[in-house]
Amino acid sequence: MAHRQVEPGRRVRLHLAIHLADGTEALSSFDGEPLDFVVGDGTLAPGLEALLIGLETGSETQTLADGAAVYGAPDPGLIQTIPRQDLPPELAFAPGQVVSFTAPGGQETAGTILEATADAVRVDFNHPLSRQALRVRVLVLCVD
Repeated sequence: MAHRQVEPGRRVRLHLAIHLADGTEALSSFDGEPLDFVVGDGTLAPGLEALLIGLETGSETQTLADGAAVYGAPDPGLIQTIPRQDLPPELAFAPGQVVSFTAPGGQETAGTILEATADAVRVDFNHPLSRQALRVRVLVLCVD
């Protein structure tokens, strides 16, 4: 059987794990269902997909990656200060905490708390991993 390579437009089934530099697991599919998607369909960040291009069925690899290369360079415009009165009063915020917010369009978006005062909360809406050094582990199960 020929080994097929991961390429744009191909359906891929794989296991993926992302660890931070300190070893903390940010996400992993190895203990559950593998990811099943078409390369380029938006399931994975474009920078993450770029790490997969050219891998063959059955290959297992680990790569060190910069979070900005995988998830996009942090945009200073995505750091916002939100008045406390615009947030649910029962929520306590701590620096470093990742919180889910509902954006004006209704979609959910994650934000990392940078600072919390009595009057406002500073939130970074860049991808939480965009400022991290990452270790990406991939096991390609199938390429169609």
